[in-house]
Amino acid sequence: MKLMSTPKGDGFHLPAEFESKSEGFMIWPQRPDNWRDGGKPVQKVFVELASVLVKYQPMTVLVNESQYKNARSMLPSKIRVLEMSNNDAFVKDTGPLYLINENKDIRCMDFNFNAWGGLLDGLYFPWDKDNEITRKLADLYNQDIYKSDFTLEGCSIVTDGQGTLITTEEVVLSEGRNKGITKLEAENIMKKFLGVEKVIWLPEGFFMDEAGGDVDNVVNFIKPGEVVLSWTEDTTDPQYKISQKAFDILSKAKDAQGRKFIIHKMLLPEKKVVLSKEQANGVDPINGMLPRVEGQRLTATYVNYITLNEVIIIPEFNDVNDQKAKE
Repeated sequence: MKLMSTPKGDGFHLPAEFESKSEGFMIWPQRPDNWRDGGKPVQKVFVELASVLVKYQPMTVLVNESQYKNARSMLPSKIRVLEMSNNDAFVKDTGPLYLINENKDIRCMDFNFNAWGGLLDGLYFPWDKDNEITRKLADLYNQDIYKSDFTLEGCSIVTDGQGTLITTEEVVLSEGRNKGITKLEAENIMKKFLGVEKVIWLPEGFFMDEAGGDVDNVVNFIKPGEVVLSWTEDTTDPQYKISQKAFDILSKAKDAQGRKFIIHKMLLPEKKVVLSKEQANGVDPINGMLPRVEGQRLTATYVNYITLNEVIIIPEFNDVNDQKAKE
């Protein structure tokens, strides 16, 4: 049921990613203008990832009708495959933000999604099916839902579950997402609909992030008062100044409970991850899509790991810093 009240008024808030989970979702990738070679290579990787995730929690993979049989045949039988229309495969940004209260009741928060920038600098068009996913999942699980026209993605915020939220100015205040909004107005919306008490703003996210600078590629909460931060000692890397600025801001800030942050610097892969000519040419060039070019830097960071109830899953880049990240 769509609620006309607000989460904050009803005593609901956004929990931290390190808190307990009961189920996970993924969306099956397929669009050839965003995934190379018709999505076939990434489909195999999604199967590998989903097969690991389902060892620790129930998993549901959402898939367009045209790929249902393919996804069902490739995924293990213990993973539920559910037909649900979508425009692309980023459920963390298009699916519900799950809110809880002190009794652990669950409600859904549905913000607007416009492919990370709409017609101005978004990654694709249309995004109408993506914007329906939260409501469909809320209906499927018979969960109450709050709705806001404010544009916000799950990857653009991180929270400690105790009133503190960190985000980036270049995403939330961007012209393509929330044109003309002030920082104070944005803060009030996030406080009202996410139940947080304090918003800490970083100017930028990861350098050349296609999504515009999502915060979850730069910083993540380990626990309340303690974070990991993407870091490089390479002064020639544009990310160096971005990470330095983030460190300065977080070092001086206090969270909603008045705590100073403990900051762990997590080195980026030593070797920058870039698109090869073959990979770039494998993505179909279609009007309205950002082109992929040989040598294009990819957003490679260990900070954007997956937190489950029993384990965390950290990406690997066949790099000397892979083991340091695990440690």
